[in-house]
Amino acid sequence: MAKQKDIDSTPWEPYARAGARIVRVRTRELFSHAASVLDTEDIERVHDMRVASRRLRAVLEIFAACFPKAEYRSVLRDVKRLADALGERRDPDVHIAAMQAFAADLAAVNRPGIERLTEDLRGRQARGNEILAAELERVRERDLHGRLIALCDAADAALPADSAEEPLAGGAADGEVTVAAEDAAADESQMPGGAADAAVAVAAADLAGAPSDNGADGRGAA
Repeated sequence: MAKQKDIDSTPWEPYARAGARIVRVRTRELFSHAASVLDTEDIERVHDMRVASRRLRAVLEIFAACFPKAEYRSVLRDVKRLADALGERRDPDVHIAAMQAFAADLAAVNRPGIERLTEDLRGRQARGNEILAAELERVRERDLHGRLIALCDAADAALPADSAEEPLAGGAADGEVTVAAEDAAADESQMPGGAADAAVAVAAADLAGAPSDNGADGRGAA
């Protein structure tokens, strides 16, 4: 599986500048996996692109306030559609691999039933590939890559001309930190809304070196 790029930032980098820069990186990662993603003989390609789509969605949601609202909503909607289409292909890939591993440990007399199930799953895989192929064509026609970059350019353009990277009062000490909030946000997408919001608030407070609203240790009241 392809590893995502670690992205460094300083605590006093303007929020919109950091958001635009990080979204550009995650956009490049997403589209770098597009080549041969429809090849069912190499199921890691679609896996890598699906993971990249979830990371991109996470940073878009974290930095939502940095982008023009109308353009942002349209881009986020298309990123979600692409992630869903990647999931339609990825799910049967995983199930087929699991069935094949299971069948390898069975006596030959017990394998026909597993092989029948595997064939059914290959039908789902083929349908998932058709869905993904159609969505990739839609992504191309709607120039999702170009719109993502334009969104980042708009965030940069909205910054004051004299904006500078200066330490914030009460912020973290001088130095660089690794921006990994999108990883937490991708995982927290399965949480109830309140829990996800609280977790993001704690992560943001930790990055800023400030106490969170959920208790001194950031874990919340018992």
